[in-house]
Amino acid sequence: MKILYISQYFPPEMGAPAARAAELAQHWAQSGHEVSVLTGFPNHPTGVVPEEWRPRLRRLVYHEIQPSAVSRPSDLRSETPYAMADTEAPDARRPTTDGRFHVYRTWLWTLPNRKAHERMRNYASFFISAALRGLTLPRPDVITATSPQLLVALAGWWIAFARNVPFVFEVRDLWPESLIAVGVGREDSLLHRALAKIAGFLYGRADLIVVVSPAFREHLIEHWRVPEEKIAVVENGVETDLFAPQSEASNQAIRRQLNAEGKFLVCYIGTMGNAHGLETLLEAASHLKHANPKILFLLVGEGAEKERIKSQAQQQGLSNVLFVDQQPREKIPAFVSAADACLVLLKKNDVFRTVIPTKMLEFMSCARPVILGVEGQAKEIVEAARAGLVIEPENAEALMQAIRTLIASPGLGAQLGQQGREYILKQFSRGQTAEKYVQILTEVVRRE
Repeated sequence: MKILYISQYFPPEMGAPAARAAELAQHWAQSGHEVSVLTGFPNHPTGVVPEEWRPRLRRLVYHEIQPSAVSRPSDLRSETPYAMADTEAPDARRPTTDGRFHVYRTWLWTLPNRKAHERMRNYASFFISAALRGLTLPRPDVITATSPQLLVALAGWWIAFARNVPFVFEVRDLWPESLIAVGVGREDSLLHRALAKIAGFLYGRADLIVVVSPAFREHLIEHWRVPEEKIAVVENGVETDLFAPQSEASNQAIRRQLNAEGKFLVCYIGTMGNAHGLETLLEAASHLKHANPKILFLLVGEGAEKERIKSQAQQQGLSNVLFVDQQPREKIPAFVSAADACLVLLKKNDVFRTVIPTKMLEFMSCARPVILGVEGQAKEIVEAARAGLVIEPENAEALMQAIRTLIASPGLGAQLGQQGREYILKQFSRGQTAEKYVQILTEVVRRE
């Protein structure tokens, strides 16, 4: 089967959307399918294109063939776990039959993920560019386009319509609902009405909708009147060989690097955006700074709110809060494994009851205890796995109590972490979810 997967984000960019696109493509290619990915040039979230990519961006389009092996911890010889090959246009239509896959990059307006107008220009530029570039690619058997953001899926629909192939809409975020949840505009604004029109159009025109949680499925059925037989659930998965417990020597090396020896290390790793309510972390850190100076909060990553949160921590003199810039994906398991507890936080909003944060699954896969400030689907998984402590979202006192509980019972953290690892191996390995996904795509192609 020939699969075209469209995602604005792809390695060497960090984050769950980029990782999902690359890892699904690798697994599908290893299963014998001809896989192509249509994406942009790396710039997210800072808007800065890496120096080695700038000459390629100036050519507007670029084609490469990715290797077949899914990244492993041993792949630390390169800057990213995804090696690049400078493959030029003559190979663009050559099928890959050895587990490799094609990546077609197309121009976009590289802007930082900070202000709404910057994001919209970035999104719109990729939509136009991808919609045109997709018409020049080899004709696939099926096209899958993933949100965020909605215009990616709209480009996917257009290419599928023009090429007369089935269109699968992958919903990783509910738009515009998620924007309302983080306070971007009003429900009756022009922006939200326009996004709702696009979402409704895509739900109606897609041959199949793939969602990442059962709650998303229920939401689409109830609020958008999507027929239940048109929706399939394929949860996010984890590369369990990459996200695995590290050696004690590795853990101690990370702690020395962070000057965290002898500390109880509480890590938040991931996007620092409007949705995450990191003020809760700062409030807890402020109370614990003198009450328990051995607790150190580590925040790793980038995001629209990072500078504001970092400035706020500095103004409050929070010496127990440490910021580390975004790290290559293959280095993240070392930071996770070195932590005594890992935080997953979202604001208190009904929309976030439907999500299953990928980073939560990765923390569990590394056998670390999770402190979860999310209700709904994520809470159900942590409780079913007995993998962590669940707290009320945006409740600093509950966060402090969870940390104190883990400090008072060192064996509890190890037990919760091991139970989480076992649950991920059984339920959420990327290989399992990729196989489930490709079976669904095969059925769509057969039916259409």
